[in-house]
Amino acid sequence: MLPLEGVTVIALEQAIAVPFATRQLADLGARVIKVERPGVGDFARNYDTAVNGMSSHFVWCNRSKESVEIDLKSDQGKEALSRLLEKADVLVQNLAPGALERIGFDPEELTKKHQELIVCSLSGYGKNGPYKEKKAYDLLVQCEAGLVSITGSEETPSKAGISIADIAAGMYTYTGILTALLNRTKTGKGTIIEVSMLEALGEWMGYPAYYAVYGGTEPKRTGASHSTIYPYGPFKCGDDKTVFIGLQNEREWNHFCEFVLENSELAGDPRFENNSKRSANREELKTLIEDRFKELTSEDVIERVEKAKIANARLNNMRDFFEHPQLTARKRWEQVQTPEGAISALIPPVTMNGVESIMKPVPALGEHTDHILDEIGMYSGKVK
Repeated sequence: MLPLEGVTVIALEQAIAVPFATRQLADLGARVIKVERPGVGDFARNYDTAVNGMSSHFVWCNRSKESVEIDLKSDQGKEALSRLLEKADVLVQNLAPGALERIGFDPEELTKKHQELIVCSLSGYGKNGPYKEKKAYDLLVQCEAGLVSITGSEETPSKAGISIADIAAGMYTYTGILTALLNRTKTGKGTIIEVSMLEALGEWMGYPAYYAVYGGTEPKRTGASHSTIYPYGPFKCGDDKTVFIGLQNEREWNHFCEFVLENSELAGDPRFENNSKRSANREELKTLIEDRFKELTSEDVIERVEKAKIANARLNNMRDFFEHPQLTARKRWEQVQTPEGAISALIPPVTMNGVESIMKPVPALGEHTDHILDEIGMYSGKVK
């Protein structure tokens, strides 16, 4: 029996943040009923056509769910949602601010009517405050949270390469719902949960925020290098390939000089005798390191840093990651069915003894409409 087997989640969801959260719940056995707009569906279905004609975003976030087409602006659609909520444990939504209330499903009223129901709402900036009505997309929240100001090169601020604000908010939505389910076993009652993208990503910005506010200096943009620890980042080798290394303490610095650079005297150089000085003089140190690495291939460097027990990595592209030997050795890929055939999907990252995540198909739009409407005593067919 899966941990969330028997839990029913009604998801009024779109884009990435909430679908990412509910997919985690579905992987653990929850029944996730995804309510989609008739004929259109979740707009993330049409972000791209990269995966056998389907959206890469959508297939990533929506396996193991049931799709039902319901027009929530119609009386019949509202009746269908009301009936679904009678047997639901969780309602989770990221509609436009105030939309749930406007269609007659105020969270306060819902939890009075259904005392065990958990209602979770995700928004860009929260339900009150001057930004409550402001549109919030991932890049824009990255900007508002200050992430873009510390990411990129010295000349060019950059966004993260993935939807990190959506993912942060989705993970807090997921863990918030799990916490509420656990708390319900103690109190017998549901609750109302609110998650905002700004506050979720803001939690992840703790170190640079403290560094700037209490240290008096904004962290510098340093490309792929760490802004305050050095050497920690990319270094070019003699075969024109790049190796990333990361040093955390003085013991590792001494080992790096002795076994990797084969220059023990450098460890005591006053310019580099502690991390603060190494970071302040990073350009000089980078030149010294790369002058030595020019004589070595990337494999030579990796062999040396491994022997010195220095953290390191190759600069993989997406195909390299897909074929990563560690993931292959640990059998972390599994086939998942979609409307356009099977695709490979990563098994969820939390491994729990005695629990095997389910990885059911990605649904076609409205694939389960007739079945679900029959369950709640409404006619077989799409609710218009």
